[in-house]
Amino acid sequence: MRIPILKLKDFLLISIQVELDDQTALQFQEDLLNKIHETDAKGVVIDLTSVEMIDSFIAKVLGEVVDMSNLMGAKVVLTGIQPAVAITLIDLGIVLKDVPTALDLEQGLAKLEQDLEE
Repeated sequence: MRIPILKLKDFLLISIQVELDDQTALQFQEDLLNKIHETDAKGVVIDLTSVEMIDSFIAKVLGEVVDMSNLMGAKVVLTGIQPAVAITLIDLGIVLKDVPTALDLEQGLAKLEQDLEE
């Protein structure tokens, strides 16, 4: 199953609405990096509101997606992180240093637009 990636202005918007398994996470990683390359996106908002739990592999892939996106010039904002997901990320030692977060997709988009203006 593929996770839809929408383009809005210079940004890519992703709302993960499915339970992430290893294959879906790796496909998402590849799809996102290709989409950043194709569109020359300046920012990415990844909405995790519907993700209630993640395992160590998914957490690692998420951290890699953020790092790889940044290397390609697209700033990532994570939105809607559930408490259990936050706890898992910390417990697993996944460091998302300097990754902005927001409560929802709208606030995440506003944060990206503000960062581009600076």
